[in-house]
This record gives sequence, structure tokens and C-alpha cells, in this order.
Amino acid sequence: MKAIVHEGKSGIAGLSLREMEVGQPGPGEVRVKLKTAGINHRDLFVLHRHKPTEPPLIIGSDGAGIIDAIGDDVTGINVGDEVIINPGLGWKEKSDAPPEGFEIVGLPDHGTFADYIVIPAENAVPRPQHLIWEEAGVFGLAALTGYRALFTRGNITPGKTVLLPGVGSGVITFILKFAKTAGATVYVTSRSEEKLQRALELGADKAINSDGDWNEQLNGEKVDLVIESVGAATFNKSLGQLRPGGTIVTFGASAGDEVSIDLRSFFYGQYNMLGTTMGSAEEFKEMIKFVEKHKIKPEIEAIFPLSRYEIAFNRLEEAEQFGKIGFLID
Repeated sequence: MKAIVHEGKSGIAGLSLREMEVGQPGPGEVRVKLKTAGINHRDLFVLHRHKPTEPPLIIGSDGAGIIDAIGDDVTGINVGDEVIINPGLGWKEKSDAPPEGFEIVGLPDHGTFADYIVIPAENAVPRPQHLIWEEAGVFGLAALTGYRALFTRGNITPGKTVLLPGVGSGVITFILKFAKTAGATVYVTSRSEEKLQRALELGADKAINSDGDWNEQLNGEKVDLVIESVGAATFNKSLGQLRPGGTIVTFGASAGDEVSIDLRSFFYGQYNMLGTTMGSAEEFKEMIKFVEKHKIKPEIEAIFPLSRYEIAFNRLEEAEQFGKIGFLID
């Protein structure tokens, strides 16, 4: 089968489109004939976490397709079922943090940028029928991450105000849609006027320039919740927009891992700071139920054939996209 494989060199230079052996499902597993797959920032990180000396690895965490083979001891799934992949492995129930041994599809085992993938049967979830294949294939990781950040950790309720720095990523565009559906008021930031305009078209209540004075642009208004994924470049500005007793949830650090904060201002402000990554199978099912009920779809920037993987990875690395980038496999 054809697959996007990382080997021999660190980073994008180690990628190639090559032939790999088709896997066979073992007990409790199924094989999915993939039709589409989605690229995430995690895939960029994997290109450095996967060492050049390690065996070839098929990249990719998100995908959707059709069950074409079933291993022993699998019930409730049939050949021909259309499924979306839950990329989280070994985190079954909602909890404060993932259990020991939790992994994500695409490292250390093979991922979704290929014709076929073998996964645990429990990770093959029925495809929401309102999603076409291109939409279903880019859904799993970003939507799950956003759902847990907003609902489980952020405890969003109708009438609350949410600030989303750095609108444009797949996760943040999902959170924007989820938050508006949940009855929240949503403010976004970006340095790109085009992204700000697109966010307003998706329902954002205010869109402000990241390089300006946030407090001034928001007329001094403070928010109940900030969901941070940018990191050092925006973190203190984000804290500055929280109301006393407000919550900041962080799941990323695309613009720097290390931040310095004024602890005295933090504890006098009675702020809450929570970390989050991905989510459990329980939350994945909750998320799917939510998006089916409200017919929520991902924003898709571009879909490429596997052969154009370099363009897709470079586009993501340069943060040019608004929403998701995916691969058409079938």
C-alpha cells in the first residue's frame, strides 16, 4: 500500500511516499480502508520525536474510511461499516488526566496517512452521516481536543464569555463553533485580518488584532474563560483579559513553551489555570453526539492527494491555514 513514511532524517526532510506492507488485524482489532485523513500540528512534532535511527513510521492521527477486515473477538462491527477514527489509545473514561500508557495513533505505532490502518475495534466509531468523507477524515483529534478544553476543563455554560487567541487552527475553529452552539459569547484574536473576518463570518462576536492592545480593543471588558494554544506570545495578554476568578485553559504552545507570570497578580485575581490534551473515548462519544445533534462541520482549508504531502506539511508549519488540511486517499 502507499503511505507517507518518516525515516532516516529529522523533520519534513525525512518524509517520503513509499510502499508499505498492509497490516492484518489481530484479536480485538479491525482494519480500515482509509478514504481521507487529516493533518495536525502533532504530525509536525512527530517528525522530530521519531528518531532517524528508528524503524520507518507511517505518520498521521486522523482518518475516516470503511472497515474491510475484522480480527477475532470483535463484536458490533461489520465489514463495510463507515467509521471515523478516535486517535486516542487507552484512555477510555473521562478523568482528570490520561492514564499511564495512553498513546495517540501515529506514534509509536503506524498512523493514518496510508491506504489502510489497523486499530483497536473500540477506536472505530460510526461516521456521523452529516459529514462527507473529507470532513470526517479531519475531525477526530482537533474536535476532541477542543471539546475537552471547552466543556470538560473550561466548564462552558450559556451566557459565558470566551476568548480564543490565535484563531485559525483546526482546534480553535472547532472551539469557536462549539462555544457559539453552547450559547457563549466568543471573542477571537489574530494578526491576520483575513482570519479575523472569517471568524466573524463563523459567528465570533468580536475579532481583535493580536498585535494591538487587547483591553482597549475589548473596551475594558474581561472574560470568563480563555482557551490558550499560542503560548509565550499571548499568554500574559490572555491573563490580562480574565475577570477575577476566571479560568484559563491551555493545550498548546505554538509560539513558545516558557512564560513568566506575576504570581501576586495571579493569586489576588483568584484565577484558575488548567492544562489539557486530547480526551477520552467517553468524551469522544459525547463530542460526536454533540456535533451530530447540531450538524457541526469542520472548516476545511485544503484537501491534497498523498503525493502532495510536502505542500500540506509546509502550509501547516507556516500557519497559513484557516481550519483543517487533509488528504484524499481513495
